[in-house]
Amino acid sequence: MAQVQYYGTGRRKRSTARVRLVPGTGRVVINKRDAEDYFPYETQRIILNQPLNATETEGTYDVLVNVDGGGFTGQAGAIRHGIARALLEADPEYRATLKREGYLTRDSRATERKKYGLKSARRSPQFSKR
Repeated sequence: MAQVQYYGTGRRKRSTARVRLVPGTGRVVINKRDAEDYFPYETQRIILNQPLNATETEGTYDVLVNVDGGGFTGQAGAIRHGIARALLEADPEYRATLKREGYLTRDSRATERKKYGLKSARRSPQFSKR
């Protein structure tokens, strides 16, 4: 018998997270590792649980994630976005709650590219009068 699964893809900065929600006990597995092992900081674990807390579904789904690219903060944001999208697929009634909290919006902020003639994206070379 096929098990019910809900999929969601989340992105932030350079990170991409492919999230699968499976009815279960609330385990969070990221790249075949437990969330406590994967993320060194408590704040990052809080970030990825925010959509589950907002919809009061914490403990009803196992979250299985494949994430790559970026750093820890970008990956946590990408996972949050993916979980929100997967929850929306599970139950469209959650849309109002997730939208109000801003979890369905893709955070488009990313590093600006370096321009020629400058030291970085916007920093100009040091000025010397003589």
